[in-house]
Amino acid sequence: MLSARSLFQEIIDNDDSFQLFCSIAASGEAQGGWENARIAALVPDSMRALAPKIARHGADEDKHGRIFRALLKKRGLEAVPVPPETDYTMLLEQRGIGLTHEKLRRDEPLDEEDIVVYLSHSRVTEQRAADQMEMLVKYFGDHPELGKAIRMICDDEDNHLAYCHEELLRLAAEGHGRTIHGVLRQSALAEIAVYRDVSLAVMGHMGRLLHWPRAKSAALAAGIHGMYAYERFGGWHTMVSLRMPTRRGALDGPPTVAPAY
Repeated sequence: MLSARSLFQEIIDNDDSFQLFCSIAASGEAQGGWENARIAALVPDSMRALAPKIARHGADEDKHGRIFRALLKKRGLEAVPVPPETDYTMLLEQRGIGLTHEKLRRDEPLDEEDIVVYLSHSRVTEQRAADQMEMLVKYFGDHPELGKAIRMICDDEDNHLAYCHEELLRLAAEGHGRTIHGVLRQSALAEIAVYRDVSLAVMGHMGRLLHWPRAKSAALAAGIHGMYAYERFGGWHTMVSLRMPTRRGALDGPPTVAPAY
């Protein structure tokens, strides 16, 4: 019987599939680290108080990239190129979600609306990240090879999500509510489609590496399409709601370190 636990167990037990999994994860985290560092450097003067929190977010993402690369190294593996169809960040940008890399490469200050767009987009993608890490901790939190790493990353993702909620609620109270509402909805609807496409692509690559029978691959694809249908029908609403988090000031202070990585 197919289950998330058995599926991920199969992926992490095989060096080739584990190598691709960690390479995709490391690349996405490094990308997020660069994006947040650039946004922190370009925050407008009227929002400079946010810069340290955005920088902390980027530092956490960089740390996660190092963790995934360290997991590869521990097995004597090198990172492999990420297939473009599995590049979640790039595909979101192609759909017009978030701030473009072209804009972030310029040495021109962002404006307040750019920061609102960034935080709204992050609220959606951090929900996905937090949910995924929570699932991994549930099944592999005690795993001798992965447990410590995924627990650390999960805690960081919970902090990132709390920070997005808190800052967006503050900005909504300051008059940005209409923009936040629109960007959240647009981002969520685009994200669920990109997540479906990336999931299908990743499972396709895993199936070839692990020599899955056609029936197993078809069942997984059907499950991915079923999840998309659920999210498209109404599940996406969980990605756009805002509530004051129990973790207040989640990104205040310096980033946590991971000396083992």
